[in-house]
Amino acid sequence: MTSFENTENAFAYKSDAELKKAQMLFRLMGSQFIVKTGARLLPGMMKFRIPGTEWLVKKTIFSQFVGGETLEATKPVAALLARYDVQVILDYGVEGGHNGEAGFDASTQEFIRVIEYAAQQPSVPFMSIKLTGIVRFGLLEKMDEAMKNSSETTLMKKYLSVIENLEPSEKEEWKRVVERLRKICDKANEMHVGVLVDAEETWIQDPVDAITVMMMDVYNRHKAVVYNTIQLYRHDRLEFLKLSFQAAQERNFILGVKLVRGAYMEKERLRAADMGYPSPIQKDKPSCDADYDAGVAFCLERLKHISVMVASHNEQSNLLATQIMDSLNIPHQHPHVHFSQLFGMSDHITFNLAKKGFNVSKYLPFGPTREVIPYLMRRAEENSSVSGQTGRELLLIKKELKRRGI
Repeated sequence: MTSFENTENAFAYKSDAELKKAQMLFRLMGSQFIVKTGARLLPGMMKFRIPGTEWLVKKTIFSQFVGGETLEATKPVAALLARYDVQVILDYGVEGGHNGEAGFDASTQEFIRVIEYAAQQPSVPFMSIKLTGIVRFGLLEKMDEAMKNSSETTLMKKYLSVIENLEPSEKEEWKRVVERLRKICDKANEMHVGVLVDAEETWIQDPVDAITVMMMDVYNRHKAVVYNTIQLYRHDRLEFLKLSFQAAQERNFILGVKLVRGAYMEKERLRAADMGYPSPIQKDKPSCDADYDAGVAFCLERLKHISVMVASHNEQSNLLATQIMDSLNIPHQHPHVHFSQLFGMSDHITFNLAKKGFNVSKYLPFGPTREVIPYLMRRAEENSSVSGQTGRELLLIKKELKRRGI
């Protein structure tokens, strides 16, 4: 039976000093005042290069949640994790395009470089991309609004209808986006590296879903190469998962899905309230948990046609997945089942799953310190706002320090 209580397994890879540092950071992140103040001030301090700011970030939150400033800097981190049978998902942590089309092309080349690097590493089966790294946010926003207002009945029909009605210059712009993503997926397919397409805010998600499904239709014929991310804190996503499976069955491709709860909850609720439309977020946490667990069960019962990543920090959801696998006699190393947690969080889940022989990884971002600030702020806010997250981390760290006699 799988358990997440063994702190010796969870923190074996951390020295005493690293464990104490993690304890200090989680204590700080337990304060919403500190986190909110930091989220408000830090981007400006980095932008204006306030002396000491970058050094402080590197020594604290950056080293806790990020693998390094460059791709090559992640190598010792990946090697350390591999000693404990934990794999790595590489994520180029720069969000949003810089310098327009030239910036999007540069991001595309960086994603391809990540794939080429991952293919040479024994413990890096996946890499992650954000579509906002290769496409203008405003174009996604316009397409999403048009898709939501479309009278067509399916995601792909809505998408095709919207593409047809774009302005000529926007059609050309979108064509370049599709070509960028094809280049990324071509290289991933060639080098046997999985591509996880991150979820975005609800007001740009529909075209992201459509283009990702389109890539699955091309590349997931015989193996899962492309994965879509489904945020189950949205009340419509369990149904979307089922519709995605139906589309995969009809088109005869393997559905690749990464199941998460989600990262934009507060932003989504505020925008819905400000703009006067119904919130896309689940009415309460039990509803979110129920849909997440139902999504896990749905995928695990259809592994011939679905490749699923259970990407969760929730102990019960991870336990449920292991129990379903055992009850259905699914091997722990089944190629269509993978578990994942963020680097720097929930080590008690990751390393105890690895100890039981499950496929499990850490999501490991990298990038220049000032460029990964948005990612770092979300991690801090997540630990501050998710009920019990920081307390649980601190309790386990304290238990391990006591076990070590510190």
